[in-house]
Amino acid sequence: MWPRASANSFHHRNMAHDSTADSDLLEAAYTHHETHSGQTMRRNEFRATSSHIQGTSYGSDQSASLPSASGSQTSSNEPPPYYLGLPTMAVSGPRPDSSSNYLPTPGQDVTTSRSLESDMEAEDDDVDGKFQPIKTAAAKDTTDQRPKLQSKRSSRMTEDDLFRVLSRRKTNTSDHPGSEMSPAVTQEEQAEIERLMSRMFGANRRAQSEEEKTRHVGLVFKNLTVKGMGLGAALQPTLSDPFLGLPRLLSKLFTKGKSASGKPPVRTILNDFTGCVKPGEMLLVLGRPGAGCSTFLKVLSNQRFGYESIKGDVTYGGTDAKEMAKNYRGEIVYNPEDDLHYATLSVKNTLSFALKTRTPGKASRNEGESRLDYVREFLRVVSKLFWIEHTLGTKVGNEFVRGVSGGEKKRVSIAEAMITRASTQCWDNSTKGLDASTALEYVESLRTLTNMTHISTSVALYQAGESLYDLFDKVVLIDEGRCLYYGSTENAAAYFEGLGFERPARWTTADFLTSVTDPHERKIREGYEDRIPRSAEHFEDAYRKSGAFEATKNDVRGFEQELESLRKERLENRSKATKQKNYTLPFHKQVWECTIRQFRIMFGDQLTLYGKWGGILFQALIVGSLFYNLPQTSAGVFPRGGVIFFLLLFNALLALAELTDAFSSRPIMLKHKAFSFYRPSAYAIAQTVVDLPLVLVQVLLFDIVIYFMSGLARTPSQFFISILILFMQTLSMYSFFRAIGSLVGSLDIATRITGVAVQALIVYTGYLIPPQKMHPWFKWLIWINPVQYGFEALMANEFYNLNIECVPPNLVPQGPTASAQYQSCTLQGSQQGSTIVQGSQYIKTAFTYERAHLWRNFGIITAFWIFFVMLTMLGMELQKPNAGGGAVTIFKRGQAPKSVEKAMDSGDTIKDEEKAEPVDGNKLSSEDSSGSDEGDLVKGVARNESIFTYQNVNYTIPYEKGERQLLKDVQGYVRPGKLTALMGASGAGKSTLLNTLAQRINFGVVTGDFLVDGRPLPKSFQRATGFAEQMDVHEPTATVREALRFSARLRQPKEVPIEEKYEYCERIIDLLEMRSIAGATIGKIGEGLNQEQRKRVTIGVELASKPELLLFLDEPTSGLDSGAAFNIVRFLRKLADSGQALLVTIHQPSSVLFEHFDELLLLKSGGRIVYHGPLGKDSRQLINYFEGNGAKKCEPSANPAEYMLEAIGAGDPNYKGQDWGDVWASSPEHQARAQEIQDLIAERRNAPTNSKTDDNREFAMPLGTQVYAVVKRSFVSYWRTPDYMLGKFILHIFTGLFNSFTFYHVGDTQVDMQSRLFSVFMTLTISPPLIQQLQPKFLNFRNIYQSREANSKIYSWVALVTGAILPEIPYSIVAGTLYFVCWWCQSTSPFFLQSSADRQAVPALGRGATPFSSAYTWMLLMLFELYYVGFGQAIAAFAPNELLASILVPLFFLFVVSFCGVVVPFAGLPTFWRSWMYYTTPFTYLLSGFVSAAVHDRPVMCDDNEFARFPPPPNETCDSYTQQFIAQAGGYVQTGVNGICEFCQYRNGDEYARGFNIYYSQKWRDYGIFFAFCGFNFAFVFFASWLFLGGTKTIKNMFHAKARKQQKELQEKRTEKA
Repeated sequence: MWPRASANSFHHRNMAHDSTADSDLLEAAYTHHETHSGQTMRRNEFRATSSHIQGTSYGSDQSASLPSASGSQTSSNEPPPYYLGLPTMAVSGPRPDSSSNYLPTPGQDVTTSRSLESDMEAEDDDVDGKFQPIKTAAAKDTTDQRPKLQSKRSSRMTEDDLFRVLSRRKTNTSDHPGSEMSPAVTQEEQAEIERLMSRMFGANRRAQSEEEKTRHVGLVFKNLTVKGMGLGAALQPTLSDPFLGLPRLLSKLFTKGKSASGKPPVRTILNDFTGCVKPGEMLLVLGRPGAGCSTFLKVLSNQRFGYESIKGDVTYGGTDAKEMAKNYRGEIVYNPEDDLHYATLSVKNTLSFALKTRTPGKASRNEGESRLDYVREFLRVVSKLFWIEHTLGTKVGNEFVRGVSGGEKKRVSIAEAMITRASTQCWDNSTKGLDASTALEYVESLRTLTNMTHISTSVALYQAGESLYDLFDKVVLIDEGRCLYYGSTENAAAYFEGLGFERPARWTTADFLTSVTDPHERKIREGYEDRIPRSAEHFEDAYRKSGAFEATKNDVRGFEQELESLRKERLENRSKATKQKNYTLPFHKQVWECTIRQFRIMFGDQLTLYGKWGGILFQALIVGSLFYNLPQTSAGVFPRGGVIFFLLLFNALLALAELTDAFSSRPIMLKHKAFSFYRPSAYAIAQTVVDLPLVLVQVLLFDIVIYFMSGLARTPSQFFISILILFMQTLSMYSFFRAIGSLVGSLDIATRITGVAVQALIVYTGYLIPPQKMHPWFKWLIWINPVQYGFEALMANEFYNLNIECVPPNLVPQGPTASAQYQSCTLQGSQQGSTIVQGSQYIKTAFTYERAHLWRNFGIITAFWIFFVMLTMLGMELQKPNAGGGAVTIFKRGQAPKSVEKAMDSGDTIKDEEKAEPVDGNKLSSEDSSGSDEGDLVKGVARNESIFTYQNVNYTIPYEKGERQLLKDVQGYVRPGKLTALMGASGAGKSTLLNTLAQRINFGVVTGDFLVDGRPLPKSFQRATGFAEQMDVHEPTATVREALRFSARLRQPKEVPIEEKYEYCERIIDLLEMRSIAGATIGKIGEGLNQEQRKRVTIGVELASKPELLLFLDEPTSGLDSGAAFNIVRFLRKLADSGQALLVTIHQPSSVLFEHFDELLLLKSGGRIVYHGPLGKDSRQLINYFEGNGAKKCEPSANPAEYMLEAIGAGDPNYKGQDWGDVWASSPEHQARAQEIQDLIAERRNAPTNSKTDDNREFAMPLGTQVYAVVKRSFVSYWRTPDYMLGKFILHIFTGLFNSFTFYHVGDTQVDMQSRLFSVFMTLTISPPLIQQLQPKFLNFRNIYQSREANSKIYSWVALVTGAILPEIPYSIVAGTLYFVCWWCQSTSPFFLQSSADRQAVPALGRGATPFSSAYTWMLLMLFELYYVGFGQAIAAFAPNELLASILVPLFFLFVVSFCGVVVPFAGLPTFWRSWMYYTTPFTYLLSGFVSAAVHDRPVMCDDNEFARFPPPPNETCDSYTQQFIAQAGGYVQTGVNGICEFCQYRNGDEYARGFNIYYSQKWRDYGIFFAFCGFNFAFVFFASWLFLGGTKTIKNMFHAKARKQQKELQEKRTEKA
């Protein structure tokens, strides 16, 4: 324990500091800071800046326990100094390592202010320019006891200045006198900063905060070992696996023994880690992808789900992980790589919501401070601190919603984490995709956050420049799950140098540390070749035997002793309010805040909301007109039930969209759960609360229109009861689908479940099958079907007081001799001798419904709604955030390396293929990049000879109500043999320029001169250039070799033999060092290739095409670790040396990476050139240009890439320096470049023509070859996606069996004829879930084409659409056949081989059907399979994304199904629709064909309750009385009890079908027309795809005079230049 002083002694010492001494101390500190510029300052300047703030912050008193002058120790309950942020000395010389705790050793004298000054003066003489953290003594709270400051020393700072100093943003204005405050921050300025920041983090707040006194600060982990299931590699699953799985297992049992059937082995992900992260410290986590960095951070942040076992101790402020997970989850935060926010929510609302959910209680706020005051003040502070105040009113945005920039979104994430006030925070690779300046700002913000709130922060970075590295206190290096080093950042490099590794010149420390884990990248000192560690195990052993490990253990032991006193103090301060700190707000307030946020999210996307309501209104008008003005007669009875059924069905199907929404918002909800903002169950209730007004509007729009248009009962009570029932019913369905989404793991599984569930909900409503006709094994479904209760309630509400007048054809018999007293009604519930049927009697007889059940049913529906909401709450609570697990490489069967196959067979752990020794010995070492083998490979790569030039490039896009210029007067060139870097700050237009030069812009207006060898671009330009996309878009099921071969086959000229193309691919595989993964499928991150491997595949795919002109690469190092980035750039350098022309955008390059480039094109915001030209050795030409034009001097140790961005004020909204775009435009260098371009054009224009550049073929290969290659790839993709195909088959089998058993042993009664009709109708309803399954496949193919392959002119859109359609057809035929067997015949023997007796014994719908009818039904069913494939793909073809496509499916489906004659029979259709819409609906012909085959020649035997009974007139028999009527209308009559005539409406099935305008004689007409509709669907897929992929623009240009004129002028210009 450190010696302590009494509070009084500290108070006395504090008072001895007069303002002059404090001022001198601060001036010395900041003068020293100004003297020592450069990268090594940043961590220390952060500490110096925030030390005084910390000095007034932690603790309930201004006093602290510190050593006395005599070294005596006095007991105190105050927290130790590192906790309070009150270190008492500044140490000169090298900074003590972490174990020193920045505290005096026992017995050491207290350092006075004068000794502090002398120490700092000594630091000024430090040769290295490094200085130590300057920690000021604590002061009294400035608000009441601090002595008055002298204002004459400096002018008063503005609040912006204060925040700029606090957050330490680097601005160029410091180079210009008078543009910024004096660099020496005076005492007054420091006090002002203290005053502002103490509002959120100062002593007043902390002294009054119970929450702050009971925080669990400090992280300790000892002997941490994490294990997970799996090998690290697996074989690619295929559709054959379910069928060949058992034979393969038996084969392995015979050949491998029992081990073949065992569980997957458990492998160690992290092995025995020990260390600590103290409050105010930052830990940098380094390691290559797959090393275990993410697992390390997840376990440190107590995210333990998904691992097999976690051993060892992890404590937070002395409290174990289990206790923290139970009671203090809110104090630990894990921030994943992605920025997860609601796109339609503004930045202000995003942060305000986080603040409201984490606003402490009254006991932990300042006196008199309300919750609203706290939120406003904290929001003001964090928005200024992280420079996002200008974005507060802007939406966060995503790929579809325009919002803030990537860097601003990162800062929103940091601010959100700061709001949590978590004591332990872990950040996982959050600088991915940021440029160097933004990445530095990000880590500086974390440093500020760590200092101010005194938390423990751990950060994983893949590319950490020296300026970033210097901001950290400690570093851990991980490889293959083992700890290679853990300790102070200053000592890390020296430790590995001591092991025998050499640090190359200008390598950053982080790059050097990461490089030692790669045998092909590390440099070995002379004489250490046989002494260095070779494997991760050897590195771990060396570390455990080192002094660094002993220092870490001592550090942990000392810190644990300190934590024990803290733990006791925390227990003393703990109250009932702080006994648990999982959630700050009580549950009901969580619900309230979530509800408000959900409304804001909803109204933030008004286009979708109003679009949905517009679609509902449109559908309501269509349905209302379909059932227009129903008569209160027997003719309106069936349609009246139909309109009620339709009301329920439409709202139920519309609720299906909740599934997509549930899975899209789940990651954000899980993040907020991890942040302890709210319980997931509170979010579930909030969604339900938001449903109430939304569903009410939806129901009112739909029900009011249909209710009054169709003429339902027009009494107030019946209308409002209808609204109420429908409202509650819709709520229950929304909650039902949401519950399914919360309980399953993926949308694919949820779709399979809902496919069957929707059928059950529809069929067992009671409308399609009367309850008394349901089979007992499924009848129980009506009791758990909320739609059934709603249908009964609505039917009872509508019919209970309705008197139905019987009219023909239900009035029998008819004719001149018929009279009312001898007539009856065929409607069920009719009374003998009466032509009026009571509605209540009708629903009781036909459906067993009663009006007395109305409110009972309402209660049951409400209970279902509550049950589904509770189920949703449970499902959301059970979901685990940030599930862990190891990455897996997937190999095609038979193409895995031998070592991998052997390991998979034996169950051993598989090492990373990138690190393992190559199987065939052809993996090349990067240590000898000039080796002869590698040189031969590089020489084999195609060379470029042409020069690409561009001048006066401008790009303008429509923006809001005006225009916005993204590029302005850009010019330059790309030459063979030169590696050109395209750089600039985020938003400067780098990717925009790259896409413009590559002719990939399809939006806005581009002007400028683009020339190849001084001539206009050939038609083949896009095909003849390679473009490596930033996003690494590939077909996930293709192997690396297949991806390269696909590119080579379709992009190399058709004159090149296929064998030569494939041989060239093998050469590229070797050159890119991918031999060991050539047989691996690309997959997705986590299940496939890692980030670096995917990047190499992207480059390889472009190289395989043999680009004849040049190669564009968009951020090829983004998201890679430093070693992988170095490998990529080293490889690009080799390509350039071989004669390739390369233009590369790059982020965060280290000095070493930057040195590989020959030339630079630097852009500033607004798309203007700042510099273009050669870099020179050590970037001297670039530096000379900036220094010569007024930029500050570049230090020798500085990274030129960071220096130039800082010089032009990149990423700094407060930059007030000169406009470097203007500087360049007026510079002699600009004139020289312009002249050089003109010389190149003139020279190359007169050079001999290269036939390659004159190739005007748009595509290299003919259309037939394109179609063949794309279709083949699509078939392979389907074969390797067994989940999709098995889901398709299973859904067909389940729905087929469900349909069959629902109508099991269907008989020959009148209701059975209706059952056959509804069974066919049920078959139609399987298409929506099947369509929603196939649409993502189509859109995935289109996205790959649109993102990369279309722009590269690999193949045409015709090949794309053909490749998307054809693979669906054979699988759909197989699936349809499975459905037919389950639904129609339920027999394994073919129907044409069955005898008549066998056919009669069939229990399914095809019982007794002739072979012809069965064959016809199968043929028609196959057409139906093709129809829904085309129908679904047609909808997807013009939909921009999956969400909209899934919403459109029920709308289009219901529209098509409405007019086919089932919901409203043909005779009941309004004349308007009957005259044309009935005949243009494809389902009319499908239904007609199915039903005619199902009922043809079947006798109808009416059931007892189906007869219409009436007495015959005197002196007449039943036969004679009805003979004339039967001859005209059909049916039959029999004499019943007491001579009463019993009339059955139909004699056979054909008569029944005639009532629906269905005739067996028209079966082939129906088949032919439906076949034509299928063809139309596929034709529309082609047409809609053409429109979506550029046809719309073509049509606009055809009718747009200005566009035609521009096109003509451009053509004339090209002709003139040619």
